[in-house]
Amino acid sequence: MSVEQLTIASYKSSLKPIWCAGCGDYGAINPFYQALLACQIQPKDTVIVSGIGCSGRFPYFCDTYGFHGVHGRALPTASGMKTANPRLNIFAVGGDGDGLGIGGGHIPHVARKNVDIVYLLLDNSIYGLTKGQSSPTSPLPMLSKTAPYGFLEEPLNPLAMYLGYNVSFIARGFSGKPKQLKELFIQAIRHRGFAIVHVMSPCVTMNQHVTFESLKQLYAELPEDHDPASRGMAFERALDTSRLWTGLFYKEERPTLHDRLVDLNERAGRYENFKELLARFK
Repeated sequence: MSVEQLTIASYKSSLKPIWCAGCGDYGAINPFYQALLACQIQPKDTVIVSGIGCSGRFPYFCDTYGFHGVHGRALPTASGMKTANPRLNIFAVGGDGDGLGIGGGHIPHVARKNVDIVYLLLDNSIYGLTKGQSSPTSPLPMLSKTAPYGFLEEPLNPLAMYLGYNVSFIARGFSGKPKQLKELFIQAIRHRGFAIVHVMSPCVTMNQHVTFESLKQLYAELPEDHDPASRGMAFERALDTSRLWTGLFYKEERPTLHDRLVDLNERAGRYENFKELLARFK
């Protein structure tokens, strides 16, 4: 398919989304289609990798290559794909349970490698697919099926975590504000390195605590004087939970894993045979 022929329909599969009516994920996937078109991403050169959860259905609704993996393993799978074929556009998609629970340990290692992939983390503060258990971002004192008397554990602060791990591109959006979300997706796609777009994506069926209305009351775009190059300023906004600050928190240009592999390959040199290689280490 040529660049001139690309339209929004180029990215939509024949399968219709089966999320609950009103699910925040609808407000994430449509800006995602628009961002792919704006960046002229070729579907044939694109792979979407997902884990388990409502967000795990994401690849089914995109007319690209897709891989629906096991719980919490979207990032290592996506990293392997990008390393094997750096020409591909690789996206990982997960929820707060998949990405910050069982899969949370992968984030710092992808961050320090700076793998050139985009991670869409759709946060609804609940395990929606398994019918309403508390998740790593469930707020106190939220009731759930696993916490009928109230959630007891402090919720994670994902933005502060990403900054602590030194992810090279960190943004947060809200599925109730699709125009801003599209722009954040575009910026993430154009960034060379590991980019996370954390999307607040309410579950209208299982979570009556974190809702569109409650998030709209907290919603605020980062002020114009916010400097995405300042990690300290980004931390200050991330730790301010009195508002749902959205926008580009932090961005740093640094070598990707592929850049370093190319450099390593050049420094390692070429050898005609195995004996020649061994002789270097005598």
